[in-house]
Amino acid sequence: MRKIAIIGAGESGAQLALGLQREGYEVTLFSDRSAAQIRTGKVMSSQCMFPTALAAEAQLSSALTKLYDNEAVPGIGAIRLRVEGEPGSGAIEWEAPLEGTAHSVDQRIKSAAWIEAFVAGGGDFRIEKVTPRMLEELARDYELVIVSTGKGEIAQIFPKDRSKSPFDRPQRVLALNYVSLNSVSFDTVSTDTSPEPSHPNDSIRMSVVPGVGEFFTFPGLTVSGPCQMMVFEGIVGGPMDKWTDVTSPEEQLSRSLEILEEHFPHEAKNFANATLTDEGATLLGRITPTVRSAVGELGNGNLVFGLGDAVLLNDPLTGQGSNNATLAAKYYLDSIIRRGQQPFDRQWMERTFDEFWRGWGQWAVAWTNDMLKPRREHQQAVLAEAADHPALAASIAGGFDDPRTFYPWWFDPAAATEFVQARKDEDSSAFDLRDFRGALGQFATGVTVVTTLGVDGRKVGMTANSFTSVSMEPPLVLWCPSKRAPSLADFEDATHFAINILASDQHVLSRQFATPATDKFAGAETTEGIAGIPLLDGAVATFQCRTVSRHDAGDHVIYVGEVEKYENAGGEPLLFHSGKYHAATNHPDF
Repeated sequence: MRKIAIIGAGESGAQLALGLQREGYEVTLFSDRSAAQIRTGKVMSSQCMFPTALAAEAQLSSALTKLYDNEAVPGIGAIRLRVEGEPGSGAIEWEAPLEGTAHSVDQRIKSAAWIEAFVAGGGDFRIEKVTPRMLEELARDYELVIVSTGKGEIAQIFPKDRSKSPFDRPQRVLALNYVSLNSVSFDTVSTDTSPEPSHPNDSIRMSVVPGVGEFFTFPGLTVSGPCQMMVFEGIVGGPMDKWTDVTSPEEQLSRSLEILEEHFPHEAKNFANATLTDEGATLLGRITPTVRSAVGELGNGNLVFGLGDAVLLNDPLTGQGSNNATLAAKYYLDSIIRRGQQPFDRQWMERTFDEFWRGWGQWAVAWTNDMLKPRREHQQAVLAEAADHPALAASIAGGFDDPRTFYPWWFDPAAATEFVQARKDEDSSAFDLRDFRGALGQFATGVTVVTTLGVDGRKVGMTANSFTSVSMEPPLVLWCPSKRAPSLADFEDATHFAINILASDQHVLSRQFATPATDKFAGAETTEGIAGIPLLDGAVATFQCRTVSRHDAGDHVIYVGEVEKYENAGGEPLLFHSGKYHAATNHPDF
């Protein structure tokens, strides 16, 4: 049984501890506070968990299952955006549904519940303030030491990665309140295309005043019951940077209401009767968005592995912090399990973090960091167009759940124009295309990465599940890329392509090849096939094909290839159904 120590019992550390405990690892979890002290202390953050992260949370542990099943936990089903325009011009306003339900549960509740579940499962939980000197001792006694807290001097063990950290100072001054609302009726966004919400307070309401800052609010569950969370993000040195003389929670709430009156008057009356939920219901702070090396070297030469806030610290503006932490814990758990009995060396640590960074972290960080800057012309235009096009608004809202969908259009004006047109086409379609995609998603498939070689020698690849056999004699297969696929031109120019059917443990590669990137093959091990096409190592089967025909098919192209060579390595395939990855299991009736 492998021994692992985890420092920090927050969003990432506690969940990783529970996941490892379930898999039979001997885990010691360290925290500077007990579950009871956390539950009765001050709030630790704002947090809104979107569907993708909630799914990962459920896979890591069942500790919160009953909590989410409780009707006391409000569901969040939409994002409602308001961006103030220039003086004399109107505001941009729209509302769009999320594809699934999001939830916000006070981290005091969650962390305490995770610790208690870990202890109930026989875990070794220790209340200690871990120092760098103590880390040296732990690194001698445990096969792997993971630091998941970004607080205190141990965070400095992980050097800042300046290539991934564009800011050297905070970009926002933050203020957070958890409040109860008495006899309040939230205003709804009133535009011709904005659907009326099923309940006026089931949304994330985000208001932006250029040059001033942002205010967003959403329902959640805190230690005293349902509440409304108020988050202020003021530009440093700007009109909302006025918290330094606040000396009590009551003063903070009073100042908050003054700021609403001055800068967000459309929200002010919604909080006129707000009261704090408890004595610890406020938080002030300034965060410098930072990415650090995931490997820390101690004075005795031993290594520790960074996770969560210890190595990736986001401004809360886009609500990615808790989501990143949970998804990182899931990536780390999978990598630890795959490692088997091999040593947890530097190379493994770097590769594990790089998998998370390439597969998820980089997209959330780049989008959040860009949102801290003034909107560029094409971004402002897209946000404005969304008020008249529900499919466009829904796509933007969906990016809060999966930031990879903001690429490349959020950063590229030409891609933005194409993206907007595609969403407009959806609005004029005969079907509700989102629902139609959902219906098609009921057909479970395998997952492939289709690869080829560009005329300039570049390796090219994209994730696809539109693959099927066509003929046994001659041996033909087909797949269907979108006409909007960035690498379509490379496949048009190539004589050959390869279908790589992914194994169940290659979901990281599936995400990697499904997202725009300068080098999708970074970290992927390949061998060379016919005509130089790259073949992915570890695939359960590969088919090397000569392109024999292409057929126009609406917004896709059908590629038919004749198999010239194949390999059948076997193994458990990666499956995709209803928008999620699955593993194959035997049917219980057989």
